[in-house]
Amino acid sequence: MFNIVLVNPEIPPNTGNISRTCAVTGTRLHLIRPLGFEINDKTLKRAGLDYWKDLDVSYYDSFEELEAKYPDGRFFLTSTHATRSYADVEYMDGDFLVFGRETAGLGPELLKRRAKDAIRIPMRHDQRSLNLSNSAAIVLYEALRQTGFQGLE
Repeated sequence: MFNIVLVNPEIPPNTGNISRTCAVTGTRLHLIRPLGFEINDKTLKRAGLDYWKDLDVSYYDSFEELEAKYPDGRFFLTSTHATRSYADVEYMDGDFLVFGRETAGLGPELLKRRAKDAIRIPMRHDQRSLNLSNSAAIVLYEALRQTGFQGLE
C-alpha cells in the first residue's frame, strides 16, 4: 500500500479529489495540519463524499510527527525545484509520496533537509505547476505501475 501525504493543503476540492484517488487505489492519505479548510467542509465532502467512508486517513500536526511514526519510511517529496524526475525512482510498496500546499509547495527547510528525496514532474520551465490532485495521481500511478498494480483490476 502506498501513502500520499498532503502538507498543509489549502483547496478542499483538491484534497477531495486526492481522497477519491486514494480510496479507489487502496492508498493511505496522511494530512499535515494546518489545513486550509475544515474536514467537514461541504466542498471537500462533495468532491469525495462517496469515497470518504472507504478512505484510510490520518492527521498529524507536523511533518516531523509523521516521520517519527514511520522512522523507516521512504519519503519522496515532490517539488518544482527538484532535479530528479518522479519516473527515475524505483518505488516500493509502503513508500510515501509527499505534496506541499497549492500556493507555496513544500517549505524550503524541509526540501533542504531531505534534498536527496526530492522529485519533480517534468514540465515547461515557463509555466506554473500542475494542479495538486493531478500531480498526486501522476506520481501515484507511476508507483502503482512499477509495482504491478497490486490489488487493482
